[in-house]
Amino acid sequence: MSNWEGIDEFVAVAETGHFTDAAARLGVSSSHVSRQIARLEDRLQSRLFYRSTRRVSLTEAGQTFLQHCQRLIDARDEALQAITDLGSEPKGLLRMTCAVAYGESFIMPLVNDFMQQHPQLRVEMTLTNQTLDLLHGSYDLAIRLGRLQDSSLIATRIAPRHMYLCAAPSYLERFGAPHSLSELPRHNCLIGSSDVWSFQQRGRELPVRVQGNWRCNSGQAVLDAALRGFGLCQLPDYYVQEHLRSGSLRALLPQHQPPHTAVWALYPQQRHLSPKVRQLVDHLKQGLARRPEYQHSS
Repeated sequence: MSNWEGIDEFVAVAETGHFTDAAARLGVSSSHVSRQIARLEDRLQSRLFYRSTRRVSLTEAGQTFLQHCQRLIDARDEALQAITDLGSEPKGLLRMTCAVAYGESFIMPLVNDFMQQHPQLRVEMTLTNQTLDLLHGSYDLAIRLGRLQDSSLIATRIAPRHMYLCAAPSYLERFGAPHSLSELPRHNCLIGSSDVWSFQQRGRELPVRVQGNWRCNSGQAVLDAALRGFGLCQLPDYYVQEHLRSGSLRALLPQHQPPHTAVWALYPQQRHLSPKVRQLVDHLKQGLARRPEYQHSS
């Protein structure tokens, strides 16, 4: 006798409340379900249901047993699906979202490559700097930057993200470089989406409010202003790495560089991740690692 015998019948009766409904769900006869439940109760030496002419209900032992059995069935089904999906071709609709600038420059070219490899796949991408609700919006995947808020979503790190304080040599020749965080108020800071910049001091993250005569909620615009010598900027590596290597920007206060964060792939918590999401996340991770902006990141 298999240890699994009677488990599916038990869960079906517990969830439907009727032997006939459980039998219909499983595609077997009511008498088969009844026999399996009786044998299971004999094996466990415990009564699992209170029976009446109209409905069955769980005993205390049945309630405890149901919680464990549901987890067992979920794990079994997930294991079977995982093997089935190993060779599955990504297909159908995949809805995803990402921040505008990063999505345009980094994510969409990789998504387009992926679609060329998998012509049965359809993609709907929403580029927005707003944080969309994946569950209510029926999104399969989101690409998020920086520190994540606590949520029930599953997060996979697909690339590093380092922030740099920097300025053009032309600005530094005129105004000098700050040697400590206390000198930042003396400098013109190019403000993006927030006037609170993050630094690190004595091993702890330190937020610092900055000020300046220029503000725009576009990283590319902040970079352009910094290259023109307008002031100091704080931007992620993928904006400034090339310019730091060429010398058109100089990194400042490296001892206060904020804690490293990441680029994340987020998806709703499910019993099993679909092949299209799993394979696309792997493709994005591998593709970003080949980008020159990430060659010296870890």
